[in-house]
Order: sequence, then structure tokens, then C-alpha cells
Amino acid sequence: MVHVKTKIERANPADVEALSKYSVATIHEAQGRLGAVSPKIKPIDRHMSFCGSAFTVRCAPRDNIMLQVAISYARAGDVIVVAAGEYEDAGSFGDVLANACKAKGITALVTDTGVRDTKEIIELGFPVFCRSVCVIGTVKETLGQVNDPIVFGGQVVRPGDIVRGDADGVVIIRREEAANIARRAQAREEAEAGYIAAYKAGKSVIEVSNLAGVLAAKGLTTDE
Repeated sequence: MVHVKTKIERANPADVEALSKYSVATIHEAQGRLGAVSPKIKPIDRHMSFCGSAFTVRCAPRDNIMLQVAISYARAGDVIVVAAGEYEDAGSFGDVLANACKAKGITALVTDTGVRDTKEIIELGFPVFCRSVCVIGTVKETLGQVNDPIVFGGQVVRPGDIVRGDADGVVIIRREEAANIARRAQAREEAEAGYIAAYKAGKSVIEVSNLAGVLAAKGLTTDE
């Protein structure tokens, strides 16, 4: 018997909104270079971007019965995160299920397996991040866990953690750390804006990054 967990603590919507303003790279740096999902997980269209609360599901490879269960129980604002054994040779999600997600207000789907019907999904405007694009169909046989912690793309993802995705990939933020990470991300953006302003004012990268002493200590010399 497999029990579907639907009563989970979701991320604070205010934290989701705050983190949605920052890029995946900025958030990754702001939380000490943690939380980055495997770079093999990419959006099917580079313009896709999302931020939401994780709704996790574990599927057997080339089997999407539990993905359909997860879509049925997920709520508006959720990001469905699918761990399916990093199996590339299967298209476990397509335009029909994307329409089901869109109709429910689900924020995005992130999966470590394959998807298909990408043209239609892009036109629908539903964010999908995946390991592969594959036309091979799936079966509906094996039950799996819903809303247990999963390992996804090298990261542990718990239900209710925040998932942020953009053109560069996906990052996971612990729910309880979200507000602090948003503040750090804002500080990082302000610092980077200062660097850019300095470059435009004519300063070199070495000056702005205070690298002269470091480079000299390592023995770097120039002919200037």
C-alpha cells in the first residue's frame, strides 16, 4: 500500500515572491554556492522561468502513473518535482498533462527524465525543465511516494522547499532559510550593480575585484 501525502507545509508565498526576483545564479551564490541542481536539467525553452513550492513525487523509470497522481493532488503555486531514476529514454510528460497542470494553476514541472510535445508546451506557456526530450511513451504500472524527500539532480528536495528555475538551470532553497537568502540575494545584486558602474567608469576588473595583491603574491608579472 502507498499513501499519498497531501497535507504538507508549503513555502510562504511572500518568500516565493521575494526569491522570484533573483536569478538562479544569484540565489546559488547568495546561499554559499549551495542548492544547484545538476546542469543536465534544463528548460525546454530558455525563456521559461518559475519560482514555487516543491511538490515531490517518485516515479519508476519509463512509468508516469505517479506523475498523474501528483498532478491530481497538487495545488496552485506548486512546482511538481519528479525523481524518476534519471532515465532519459522516455517521454513521461507531454502537452495533455501540461494542459492539466495549467488548468490547476500549477507553477511548473521539473523532472529528471524526458518529456515530449515540447512545441505545444512552449506555446502553452507552461514551464517545463527536464533531463531530455524523448518521444518514447511510458507505462502506468508502479506506485511510488508522493511528498517524501527525494534526491533530484544531486540535491535533496523536501516538500515545501522553494524551487527556482530560469535559463541557466534550477536551484533549491530550504523553506526555513528563504527570507534570509532573499536578503542576501538583494545584497549581492546591489554589489554587482556597483561593479558594473565601476567598469563603466573606466576601472579594470583587477581594480574592482581587488586582485592586484593576490596576483602579485602568486607571482604574476606583466610587461607594463
